[in-house]
Parts: sequence; structure tokens; C-alpha cells
Amino acid sequence: MAQVLVLYGSTEGQAATVAERVAQVLETAGHDPAVVHIRHRPEAFDLMDYDAVVVGASVHMGKHQKYVTRYVKKHADELNRLPSAFFSVSLSAAEGSEEGWEQAREYVAEFLAETGWNPDETAVVPGALKYSQYGTLKRFVMKQIAKRTSGDADTSRDYEYTDWNEVEGFTADFAGSLE
Repeated sequence: MAQVLVLYGSTEGQAATVAERVAQVLETAGHDPAVVHIRHRPEAFDLMDYDAVVVGASVHMGKHQKYVTRYVKKHADELNRLPSAFFSVSLSAAEGSEEGWEQAREYVAEFLAETGWNPDETAVVPGALKYSQYGTLKRFVMKQIAKRTSGDADTSRDYEYTDWNEVEGFTADFAGSLE
């Protein structure tokens, strides 16, 4: 049984929801997960207290959260010493087109190049349109983008595109590598 840190950054909450599912799968596989938001780490927090780590972040305006990028860059040496995985939540992947998936994979490649981290596994996770969480301007912009891509432009509801089977498969593969 490995103690696995699930460390994440989230803006509207989809990456947090994915992090929770990752922890559930790890626990079912017999590991001891701890889910921690990067901005809300305990004071005595130390990466090296864990046997493995999964980091998750979401993409906004073509970049992962700055605070996640800064944290991973600062702790890349420690992360590279541990068994590790990264998931990236992206609406680009939710488009369903090969171009959208390629763009989402490019965001992951840019993040890893910028931070110097080389996780053992990575996953692109289609995100969610959370109109209920957006302010007026962002709701308008996201609606215009959705009209051109998914067509999901009814701002009176939210849309989730996450493939939970893929999330569970990615996590199960990582959990198996810890045996």
C-alpha cells in the first residue's frame, strides 16, 4: 500500500472533482490517498512524506493555473524522484475533434517543458462548461466559443464532458505501477 498524494489546482471545480475520483480509484486499489489543493496545503506539508504523487490542473486561456505551474517548477526535482502522474483538464479535448485533442496534448507538453517535470504517466481529461460559475463576461465568451465548437450554448445549465471511464483507467494503470 502506497501513500499517494493527489495534488491539484482548480478554477471552477472540475479538476477538484477529477482529483476526488482519482483518490477513490487509488483507495479501491488498496492505496492510501490524500487529496490536497495546492493553494491550501497544510503548514507542515512535505512532498517527500508520500510514496507517489498525482498532480492535476485545468487549462484556461491556453495555460494551466499559474500557481500550479509555479509549484511544480519549484518542486520538479522532488516530483521527478517519486512515481508520479499528471492529469490536465481541458475543454479543448471536449470539442471531440482531433485538432482539439492535439491542442490539449500540446498544453500538457508545454506545461512539462516549462516546469522540468517528467511524470511517469499523463492524461488529458475533457472538462466541463460551468456556466453557473462564470461571471457575465466569461459566460458570454464561453457561450460564443461553445456555439462554434460543441453547440452547448444554453447558459441556464452546465455541461460535463469528462470521460470517467478514462479517468478511472488512467488512475488504475498508475495504481498498478505502484505495486
